[in-house]
Amino acid sequence: MAAFLVADGGSDAGGPRPLTTDEASRLAITRFRNYQAQGRAVTLTVPGAAGGLTVTGSVDYRRKVGYGVVHGTGRDKSSDGLIQWTPTSVQVRPLPDAPAHAPTSPPRSGWYDRPLLSSGSALDTSLAIALRLGSDRPDNAELLPQNGAAWWGRDQVNGHRVDVMAGPSSPDRAGTAGNVRYWIGSDGTMYRVRVSVGSESQPVVIEFDTRKYVPVEPVPGVTPAR
Repeated sequence: MAAFLVADGGSDAGGPRPLTTDEASRLAITRFRNYQAQGRAVTLTVPGAAGGLTVTGSVDYRRKVGYGVVHGTGRDKSSDGLIQWTPTSVQVRPLPDAPAHAPTSPPRSGWYDRPLLSSGSALDTSLAIALRLGSDRPDNAELLPQNGAAWWGRDQVNGHRVDVMAGPSSPDRAGTAGNVRYWIGSDGTMYRVRVSVGSESQPVVIEFDTRKYVPVEPVPGVTPAR
């Protein structure tokens, strides 16, 4: 079974209870749905002690690359600008007056490249999480309940009726079931994910389909993972 995300998080009222067969099937295919769709429009809300960050853009789940615009919330504009990322690298282009949406074609110059940090950065952890929400195959629906996945309640996201489900324990971290929440539609489509990172008191929230998906064009000179 492909590993689900694992982190510390809160709980929603209404559960938990064991997953039904249908719910387990939808949880098992939700990341595969993202892969089938090629890509999704995303909005990442990233917490921070000095103020939050919002990344508005798209993730291509076939090529494992994301692209968007970053805006600070409750902080200065030093982090504002364009961003593109892969599982191993981040390219940023500072823009003090960053637009609401990233231009379809990334600018050809002004980019700075750095490794994607595996720890110590709420932003980089959030970017990595967003990329891992797509998989080229479904997970094992029978194993999910055995590893602690559960149903927590019902909700609505942007007009879509969804079930809120808690992910299973990580294979190498016992007792972590329920730490990540997925808001999943009746056909297995993922509409929201909530997960905490590091020592931040508030969770990262990833919203899908807040606008139309725009295919990701690579920053000149950058080759996304295949």
